[in-house]
Amino acid sequence: MKRSATKILKRTLWLLLFLFVLANVVAAMHAYKFTHFSSGGERPKSFNLSTAEKLRLLLTGVDNPRPANIYKPLHQYTTVNIKSNVNLECWYMPALKSPKGTVLLFHGYTSCKALLLDRAQVYIQGGYNCLLVDFMGSGGSGGNSTTVGFKEAQEVADCYKYIQQKGEKNIFLYGSSMGAVAIMKAVNDKQVHPAGIIIDCPFATMKETVGIRFTTLGVPQFPMANLLLFWGGLENGFNASEHNPVDYAKNVHCPALLQYGEKDERVGRNEIDRVYKNLSGRKQLAIYPQAGHDNFLLNYRKEWSKTTISFLDKSRIK
Repeated sequence: MKRSATKILKRTLWLLLFLFVLANVVAAMHAYKFTHFSSGGERPKSFNLSTAEKLRLLLTGVDNPRPANIYKPLHQYTTVNIKSNVNLECWYMPALKSPKGTVLLFHGYTSCKALLLDRAQVYIQGGYNCLLVDFMGSGGSGGNSTTVGFKEAQEVADCYKYIQQKGEKNIFLYGSSMGAVAIMKAVNDKQVHPAGIIIDCPFATMKETVGIRFTTLGVPQFPMANLLLFWGGLENGFNASEHNPVDYAKNVHCPALLQYGEKDERVGRNEIDRVYKNLSGRKQLAIYPQAGHDNFLLNYRKEWSKTTISFLDKSRIK
């Protein structure tokens, strides 16, 4: 009887060890694909998948094809290269009339500067120069990886300094999702002091945004989200568990416009409320009831345009 119990205990321990190793292997694969772009493959357009498809994605991770700029500006533009973590390819677009300032635009995760052209057009027509930036790994910029806003904060800082050195005093930063996160981190610890920032749908903590990845696959967030954070940080050389915009917000003292779509499936309203609460300067919250994640111009072009241009005009340094 005693020998039988010992056997069961050993088998249980071996099973637990196997599950532990498997969970770490799966998390490491997810972390790598989460932070590195592939030359092929296709990112799922939705996660309404069969059980077999979800199981495959759970075991192998989700491919992230490298974002490409498939659109070009219709308005006059100049390609600018800025040295940062990698060589950054940017498009500089002058205002249609006497410029009131310059807006730097930063895209979201698995996106690129071409998908910011509609927003840049609003700013250009409103009297602002625009600099559209490809983060590392995206579009025409170097590299093949992303840190979801952590290392990208340095790229925000370098682009800010580039425009600052041109003598511009009214520098505004616009970012969507990951771009918003990178902006807040740059303001928090990179000596970046813009006239104002516009941040659309930033997540509150890295753990929460990673957790959604497993929730969509029907898998409990614990312990997989924690393991992905660990491996993602290890593979990319930073502490992912400390990458929390809700904390960066405390050191944002410049005017800030925070925007959110209530149908957002990636960022919760409670995350937005926590970030907004921590913003330390003059702040404004704009909610778009029927909008989802990222681009609010699809359903609210008139409202978004009026809100953002009004914010820029009020925040200008006279």
